[in-house]
Amino acid sequence: MKKYILLLALFFTQAYSEAPNHLFKDADIIFQDAQSSQSKAIKLATSSKYSHVGIIFKDNGKLYVYEAVEPVKITPLKRWIKNGKNEHFVLKRLKDETLLTFQNLKNMKKIGESFLGRHYDGLFGWGDDKIYCSELVWKVYERALGVKLGPLKKLKTFDLTHPIVKKKLYERYGNKIPFEEFAIAPQGIFDSKLLKIVYSN
Repeated sequence: MKKYILLLALFFTQAYSEAPNHLFKDADIIFQDAQSSQSKAIKLATSSKYSHVGIIFKDNGKLYVYEAVEPVKITPLKRWIKNGKNEHFVLKRLKDETLLTFQNLKNMKKIGESFLGRHYDGLFGWGDDKIYCSELVWKVYERALGVKLGPLKKLKTFDLTHPIVKKKLYERYGNKIPFEEFAIAPQGIFDSKLLKIVYSN
């Protein structure tokens, strides 16, 4: 019985091993629930299960996630997964894979690299000087492929009523909340009809 329990525990702690490297492709979009106070506010405001998103690219056979944190950087996939709550993640891919040509993928990677080193945008503005996670993913796809992964929404259309959300907004903006600013949330990309689920652990 003890041996069975140990094997079961090992099975659940090795979720990543169930997703072999060949499952992941360049430009795949990966979602997770990040572990931070900001993540909780994002989930409440956007009715989302996931608060962080990045794009996968391969380099010399190794898998990396391009992500907008502080600063925008490239993170090994295994490490990125471990940073999420319970190491849970969902992998999505463009339904129309004919768009993911060698040249288009090359352009996507180049655009992603152009943002490396920029500061994380805690104010969620739409300029390129600072970037937040879902903004990075959205802009890479739009600029390289002309594909818009979900409609941009004004900040005022999100649910800003929860005390945790209100507190986070005040910390960031004080009394000058930019309600008219356009933004894209991780959930906005997750819900895109242009994407399909490839894997979820």
